[in-house]
Amino acid sequence: MNKTMTHESSDIVLRASHIAKTYEEGDLYTKVLSDVSFTLKRGETLSIVGASGSGKSTLLHILGGLDTLTRGEVEVDGRQLSRLSDAERGRVRNRSMGFIYQFHHLLPEFTALENVCMPLLIRGTQMAEAQKQAKSLLERVGLGQRLEHKPSELSGGERQRCAVARALVTRPVCVLGDEPTGNLDEDNAAHVYEMMLELNREIGTSFILVTHDNRLAARMDRTLELHNGELREKVAS
Repeated sequence: MNKTMTHESSDIVLRASHIAKTYEEGDLYTKVLSDVSFTLKRGETLSIVGASGSGKSTLLHILGGLDTLTRGEVEVDGRQLSRLSDAERGRVRNRSMGFIYQFHHLLPEFTALENVCMPLLIRGTQMAEAQKQAKSLLERVGLGQRLEHKPSELSGGERQRCAVARALVTRPVCVLGDEPTGNLDEDNAAHVYEMMLELNREIGTSFILVTHDNRLAARMDRTLELHNGELREKVAS
């Protein structure tokens, strides 16, 4: 009994329990999330869909410890975020999580290789080892010939592939993506998405992706819909 419970618990990399979020401005209260609960297993891919303004990005920021919640708890890799200091949450983000946004957010003054090295250097990895790991992953995503190029010298698809490499270079247990292909044309979006799924299979990283693209969402293991502040299983149309 205990062995089973331990195994099931270790298989869960992220747990959201009764998350609520209300913004206050003077006497005005805006409820964005009312009662969100779900678990994400190791290696699982999950898409979150919903209307614009439904709170998808807010939920993602709360899951990543980038925004506070009004009620509830988020547990990442066995650690409850609300019980951690800001510095400790930062370490959890660096060691256990990766982030991909609609806009790549690469540092413009650094090369592709330097951008992908950054999370490892923040962790304390030696420069030579960081460059080795970053180069290997950039080659894996088809950017082996673009290591010394800065973001302005890369195409939109290349910049986003570089951002994916940066998110995965620390081999996090979970990657959070906020419309990670939303700024790309259809062909590039499909290529980046396929690459993420391939790396998911190879590395075993779990993914939570917020997306408006139902075709992409349908390829994930599960799809949840955010509606009226709550998550529910997406009903196939």
